Amino acid sequence: MSASFSSLTPDRVLDAVEVGGLRSTGRCLPLRAFENRVYEVELEDERRLVTKFYRPGRWSREAILDEHAFLVELAAAELPAVPPLDLGTGSTLAEIDGILYAAFPKVRGRMLDELDDERLRQIGRLIGRVHAVGAAGDAPHRPRFTVERYVHEPLAVLLSGGVVREPLAGRYRDVALRIADVVAKPLARVKTQRIHGDLHWGNVIWGADGPILLDFDDCLVGPPVQDLWLLSRGDSEEARRGRAQLLEGYEIFREFDRSTLALCEPLRALRIIYMSAWIARRWDDASFRSGFPAFGTDGYWAAEYEALFNIFESLSGQASPFTSGGG
Repeated sequence: MSASFSSLTPDRVLDAVEVGGLRSTGRCLPLRAFENRVYEVELEDERRLVTKFYRPGRWSREAILDEHAFLVELAAAELPAVPPLDLGTGSTLAEIDGILYAAFPKVRGRMLDELDDERLRQIGRLIGRVHAVGAAGDAPHRPRFTVERYVHEPLAVLLSGGVVREPLAGRYRDVALRIADVVAKPLARVKTQRIHGDLHWGNVIWGADGPILLDFDDCLVGPPVQDLWLLSRGDSEEARRGRAQLLEGYEIFREFDRSTLALCEPLRALRIIYMSAWIARRWDDASFRSGFPAFGTDGYWAAEYEALFNIFESLSGQASPFTSGGG
């Protein structure tokens, strides 16, 4: 990570916003974010911008522009996502001190702790419309949702650096690879398209007219079910009922392959593995150390392993999948 990224100053943030002629009041507030550096900037015309400085090395310029293109298409379809602005440079993406950045209008809304069936159906309708737009185009520079990206590459990070320690490392590896074997063929067969990719409740706020989707930083080409299971995760009766309400709204605007609901638990397992590797890759960043204080402890890995084991057991129907090996 470049030194300039880890030590962005308010003056440089304001310079970035004003590059195309906009004028700020000088008010610049850092916002909580792990992967990128994000600031709220107040303009003299009383507008507020959320300016995102992308972590160097994570996305190429072309990949970020694919994200922006998707957001612009969603806005053109009058959907409540937040497209980036042209700061007066002729592009939605600019660069300062080797750091790519973009600015977005600040939108107001609130997160809801509990959602009734109607709100679940409402957000289901929105996701259906988002996916209709997503299916109409491609994002050639965005990641593809594959077992290689979500299991094998993360597993290499976790094991090669000794992040997961023995004797648990061998068992963690085995259950992760067994889940990968179960999901590889179904995932390869499923139809994919542009999706949000990280649509958990933290990326949904509720405005006066309903839900607004935030943070397409992880948008990718993957199965539509990925944008549903995170909003109603797990295999409990309550989770299945929540997904049913989401789909009732979704299918008003777009067909959904219900056979892919069988991927919900495997996709949850892939996310567990991927997220742990994401934290491990960023462990030199102080914000990750303070944000995930339990990471790397024996208790953390025991809980992660238990979650993976339980998912695999539910998929395999076996009382104990570890009849041999496992380390």
